[in-house]
Amino acid sequence: MGDQPVALVTGSRKGIGRALAEYFVARGMLVEGCSREPSEWQHDAYTHHLVDVADEAQVKGMFETIRKRHGRLDIAVSNAGIASMNHALLTPVASVDKIMETNFRGSFLVCRESAKLMMKRGYGRIVNIGSVAGPMNLEGEAIYASSKSAVITLTKILAYEFAPFGITCNVVSPTPTETDLIRSVSKEKIDNIVSRLAIKRLARFDDIVNAIDFFIRPESGYVTGQELRLGGA
Repeated sequence: MGDQPVALVTGSRKGIGRALAEYFVARGMLVEGCSREPSEWQHDAYTHHLVDVADEAQVKGMFETIRKRHGRLDIAVSNAGIASMNHALLTPVASVDKIMETNFRGSFLVCRESAKLMMKRGYGRIVNIGSVAGPMNLEGEAIYASSKSAVITLTKILAYEFAPFGITCNVVSPTPTETDLIRSVSKEKIDNIVSRLAIKRLARFDDIVNAIDFFIRPESGYVTGQELRLGGA
């Protein structure tokens, strides 16, 4: 247990989460990550947990391991998420439950357990991953957009609840990004979304990492309860 910053990134096996984990390690942090499947990426400063973020017992177990190993947590990015892009009339309730459990319940559990560990030192930076799907009212994404809108509301209220403990809580809402979440979406639909943005291209990992980097800085202690939408959405 030393003075090295400790960061947690959920959904770190691939995509945005993997890019964040690599970025944090490159900045000299000790990084804890998780996903439901093993990660192929290994580094001396990185520890991977097999965790379903919707499972309270698994999430608590991961945080207990982090507490025992480091005795601290400085940064938490709740990135793990799933999507099922479908017309509401064709969406089974099982899909609704799974999306809400992973995206909303998972974010809540990570935020709650992160705050418990962070408050011991009176310092913490929590960033949740939202989406522009809600504000853009994207057809076919009613459940996914609703789950992320719930995350945004959760974050804004937690910002007030956690502020007395020196913990900030913010949201970064990306536009469509080259990840597994959009590979099943038609090019026509993606092109239509991009055409509605101020900056007409897909988000890159660097765009998202840069936005998160702002929120996690020690100098950003006066910034909380904010949503940063990318691409001008």
